[in-house]
Order: sequence, then structure tokens, then C-alpha cells
Amino acid sequence: MASSSDATASHGSTAETAESGSAAEGSERRGRVRLRRTAVMAVPATAIAAGLVILTAQGALGVQFAISGMPFTVTATDLNGTGFEQFGNLDNMAEGSPNAGDTGGQVLVVTSAIKDATLTKLCQSVDLGGTNLRIEAGAGKDKVVASDLTTDSTELSGDAEFNKIEIGNDASTLDKAGVQGNKGVFSQQADTVHIANLRQTNYATTAGVFKLPGLHLSFSDKAC
Repeated sequence: MASSSDATASHGSTAETAESGSAAEGSERRGRVRLRRTAVMAVPATAIAAGLVILTAQGALGVQFAISGMPFTVTATDLNGTGFEQFGNLDNMAEGSPNAGDTGGQVLVVTSAIKDATLTKLCQSVDLGGTNLRIEAGAGKDKVVASDLTTDSTELSGDAEFNKIEIGNDASTLDKAGVQGNKGVFSQQADTVHIANLRQTNYATTAGVFKLPGLHLSFSDKAC
């Protein structure tokens, strides 16, 4: 039979174990929050290191909308822009979206913004399951023209050249394209940008003006 001192020791051990478990759970939750914040801040830095850049995202028009969660591909042989910004962000799907999966309805994206842009041989396609909705424009003498162009991307590639670039800005202080990100988020901006062989995987695009000469929309078995 256990003595009263044994019972006291056992009770103390149980309390200590519970406190230890609670502390561990709290530490794990804080770790997850820090990891997400770090990921959002690190995305643009990773893009810079890889030499990959792009178009841009939510903000120039003050438009914020729930994304469908269906990614689409954008390509162009050339992009030229004045007033370029880029920073990390989170996009949100509509509540209960069937595309949410295990993401909680959030997508970590690179938000970029270009005040004025021209694109040559623009192609955009989205996989509808067995076929692609494909849009093409700017293949002739007239180029695609956009103002306050924004795109949220998860993947991007191309050969990029910047003029008067600033790297490491706080995203809330950006002033080249009229778009600002969250305070404390890593960002970059430049007076001009040129990207050859642009390729993006996007979740959202907005523009103040979007002129598409030679527009052709079709269903195709080929993506861009």
C-alpha cells in the first residue's frame, strides 16, 4: 500500500507532467506561427536569389477578392515595365472552397506590381480537367498594354534585368507602383524591369487597364 508521501509525490509528478505538456503545446503553436511569418517574408528573397521575377498582385486598385484556388499559367516572350514592386503575401479562397485541400484555404504567393507594362505574345491557360481554356494576345505588331498590373504567383521564371533596384525594403514603404504590403515584410522595387521568356503560375491578376490586341480565346489540349 502506498504511503501518504508516495501519493503526494505521485500527484506532484502528474501536475508537473501536465504543465510540461501544456508548455510544449504552447511552444509548438508559437513555432508554427513564427514559421508562417518567416515563410511570407522569405519568398521574395528566394525569388531574387534564383533570378526569377514577374508581374504582380492585389492592391493597385484596392481590389481584394477570394481566389478560386485554381492556378493558371501565364507566358510572354518579353515584358517591359516601369514602376516595379514585389513582396510576399497570403491569398485566401472562398470559405468552404473544394480546392482548399489541407491548406486551410490559404496560398502563399509572391505579390508583384507594375505601374505600366507591355507584353509580347501573351498566353494564359487554365486546366479545366481534360482541356485548357487558353487566351492569346499581342502576337502581331501591337503589344499587350496594361496599367496598374498586379499578379499573385507561386512560381515564376525568366531572364530579368532591373534599373535602379532596391532590395530589402519594408513592404509597407514601397512607392514605385502605388502598392504596399504588410509592415515588416521583406520586399524589393525598381524603376524599370525587363523580363525575357516570362513564365508564371498565378492565382490572381488585376489591372486598371488591360488592352489585348489580337485576342484569341479557345479550348485546347495544350497549355501555354
